[in-house]
Amino acid sequence: MPADPEKPADPANVSCQSFSCQSFSCQECGACCAYSAEWPRFSIEDDADIARIPAVYVDDPAGRMRCEGDRCSALEGRVGERVACKVYAVRPEVCRTCEPGDPECLIARRHHGLPV
Repeated sequence: MPADPEKPADPANVSCQSFSCQSFSCQECGACCAYSAEWPRFSIEDDADIARIPAVYVDDPAGRMRCEGDRCSALEGRVGERVACKVYAVRPEVCRTCEPGDPECLIARRHHGLPV
């Protein structure tokens, strides 16, 4: 639904205020993949979808990606510098829906002290 032009935007819910969305490079960030062990939960994936993800990266009893601390175990590299996802082609929906500059992205970037 489009924002009401008469109502001021809530800064906490507006993405890309200071930067254009295109200035955020996921491969130079990775904050969303290292924000919270509770975040990468499976949502719409069925057993076949989860089976495509190598088992070493799945925390099956918890219904999420396996994490090391707050960091997804499939994330390689250094947050805020250069990162990559080891399971990018078969990553879960929660990972697919996080977009550069969206509210979740900005929350994670702030958590890591990265510019928003």
